[in-house]
Amino acid sequence: MAALAGTVGLAALFPASGGSARIAEAACDLAVGLLFFLYGARLSTRETLAGLRHLRLHGLVLTATFGLFPLLGLATALLTPVPLTGPLQTGVLFLCLVPSTVQSSVALTGAAGGDVPAAICAGTYSSLAGLVLTPLLAAWLLGSPTALSADGLLRIGLQLLAPFLLGQVLRPWIGGLLTRHKRVLTPVDRGSILLVVYTAFSAAVAQGIWQLATPLALLGLLAVLLALLAVTLAAAGLGARLLGLDRPARIAAVLCGSQKSLAGGLPMASVLFGPAAGLLVLPLMLYHQLQLVVGTVLAGRWSRERSAPSALATPTAPATPPARAGRQAPGALTGPGAPPAPG
Repeated sequence: MAALAGTVGLAALFPASGGSARIAEAACDLAVGLLFFLYGARLSTRETLAGLRHLRLHGLVLTATFGLFPLLGLATALLTPVPLTGPLQTGVLFLCLVPSTVQSSVALTGAAGGDVPAAICAGTYSSLAGLVLTPLLAAWLLGSPTALSADGLLRIGLQLLAPFLLGQVLRPWIGGLLTRHKRVLTPVDRGSILLVVYTAFSAAVAQGIWQLATPLALLGLLAVLLALLAVTLAAAGLGARLLGLDRPARIAAVLCGSQKSLAGGLPMASVLFGPAAGLLVLPLMLYHQLQLVVGTVLAGRWSRERSAPSALATPTAPATPPARAGRQAPGALTGPGAPPAPG
């Protein structure tokens, strides 16, 4: 969160322009390809297929991510109490088309005592579906800015799908190496995302982002995002109960079904919108911070609820039965001064 804020500040003070902007855009394209290559190389196909047994949970998460969210995104244009500027409204709708996250939903599910393997698979299936559904839904709902021409499809395939598939192909040889050096590669993941943010916001500064993102517009955006998060949390929880999922699976469904992937959404925005992505990704970045804060609070609450019964149900010692005649009661006092046994 601090790195994202620092990157936005850096882009505001020292935006890339001219030749440096072209260099930043080329580096951004390479970073996006590397990011999806690493996703493909780390994803275990066997574990992914093994998770298919949670069909009800995965169906619920996919329905919330690519069904409920887009409908809510369309509704925000009519129900927003404070009118948003055009780019911000488009950004809210794009946020609703992004797949669910894996990292934060899995971490929060584990902290809350939920079904972690189910959360891993649910986030993975959502990410895979998003490679296809997010561009298609964006072209359909957002119109001309992301119209899918043959060149557009080729670019999406080359930048997102091809590196992912290459990583899957090479996984038998490099998957173990990447797993063993996960901490070393973490800066590569985060650095790629920060580079996308810097490039996008540099272009947004050149386009006059601060004239469009007024304090009133930002307050309206925050209200819309909070409403989106509240509705999706409630809907995912209700759907999980109606489907008869047990408590660990319900926790996984609520967290996976209400979250959006910053790591997946930012590269897609850079591919779909190009230099115009700067202001459009602001709703996604703000929603990501909100889901982390709210998810952490919920995970702590659910964790305490899970441990409460064991903490409160302290076993009490059974009452000592009356001693039978002619026998010493267990634990009775012995020695001088002890009362005589009855009988």
